[in-house]
Amino acid sequence: MSEIVFRTGEATVLAAEGQYTDAMPEVLIGSVRGPVGQAFASMMGQVQGHTRMFVVRDLNQLVRPATMMTTKATIHTAEYVELLGGVVQAATGDAIVDCIIEGILPRDGLDELCMIIMIWLDPRCPEDPNLDRKDLYRTNYEATKLAIARALKGEPTVDELIANRHTVRHYALEGVLDDEA
Repeated sequence: MSEIVFRTGEATVLAAEGQYTDAMPEVLIGSVRGPVGQAFASMMGQVQGHTRMFVVRDLNQLVRPATMMTTKATIHTAEYVELLGGVVQAATGDAIVDCIIEGILPRDGLDELCMIIMIWLDPRCPEDPNLDRKDLYRTNYEATKLAIARALKGEPTVDELIANRHTVRHYALEGVLDDEA
């Protein structure tokens, strides 16, 4: 395996109709001996409102490569922590293991790698009486696998970004910029 020093990837998988379960993980993968390993080690403490935890599939099932997850949104409730450390963590862990099974992550040298995954969990999820936990699992599982694959493939490429410059626009810009932007 050639050394993976610093790779980034992201993906968005949209929620089912009427749900707030969109998943948007941002992944950083690299050598434990490089800048990713340094960042990983630096995350071993807690920051108020942004819980950090190892990704485990279940009790005593820490994934490989060692992976730390944290939130993009500030945590305000125990219910949010329960979803993050429950359904979302399980989906993330299952996706990582399946990436190994499917050859997306190289099986050889996994202990030389580490990952940091920043998780988007919409703050409305814990308050939603109709929350579909299956959809929360689905979106996080699919998006994590896709983000890891994109990181390792270097996608999108610079050529793709340049080619899409005038045809792909951030959804938040709808109605903000005219069509010539």
